[in-house]
Amino acid sequence: MTENVAGRVLLEREGHLARVTLSHPGRLNAITVGMWGELKDVFTRIAQDDAVRCVIVRGEGGNFAAGADIREFPAQRADMAGVQHYHRQVLAPALQAVAECPQPVVAQIEGVCVGGGLEIACQCDLRIAGASARFGVPINRLGFPMAPDEMRGLLALAGRAATLAILLEGRVFGADEARGLGLLTRIVADGEVAEAARRSADRIAQGAPLAARINKRLSARLATGAALTEDEYRDYFSYAESRDHKEGVRAFLAGADPSFSGD
Repeated sequence: MTENVAGRVLLEREGHLARVTLSHPGRLNAITVGMWGELKDVFTRIAQDDAVRCVIVRGEGGNFAAGADIREFPAQRADMAGVQHYHRQVLAPALQAVAECPQPVVAQIEGVCVGGGLEIACQCDLRIAGASARFGVPINRLGFPMAPDEMRGLLALAGRAATLAILLEGRVFGADEARGLGLLTRIVADGEVAEAARRSADRIAQGAPLAARINKRLSARLATGAALTEDEYRDYFSYAESRDHKEGVRAFLAGADPSFSGD
């Protein structure tokens, strides 16, 4: 990967796997306005690619992301109009694109994962972190609260009490505490994070893609607490006549490995 001082969000493909890399050398991958836009565009492209079965999001150079690039704040967030535009038209659509990605998304978390970096990780489906990774949202020292569309992901994982503690105290804390708060799927040794994320992605990719997409869609829908409509039940049970469902049952009864196509 070539150095780009302005920061980039890079997309690589390897078979059924897509890797999204936050890259801002020398800035702990602090996320610029341009990078937020690229993150949205990259995940929009991935969502339209049925050949992708899993996505890994990572940071370059041993850190996930040190939040938004504060150097841009005087120009981008100078008044109420700027603040609203920044959080509602720049950050929110990028986070929404990650959250609504139909394929499972695994966050590979090393080093610093704070502020906007943690907001991105919260929108992923699995979060695998190194033992020395650090987390937090210390924006109380910047004089502003967390925006509504950014708080949703944190609330969904940690709940109201833990979210308030994270925001009100503004502490940066370790991986063990993050897991205890519900922010992490698992913790591994620092040198094993990339391998653990890849193993997780491989396990996901070996499963039926249609089932994975339905699980993502249904879990998000059920989290709203509203009763399912008949159309939604039909959407869920639409897998019944799929090739992958028949292949999974066939392979199990034959004692063989299934070959899923996503159909």
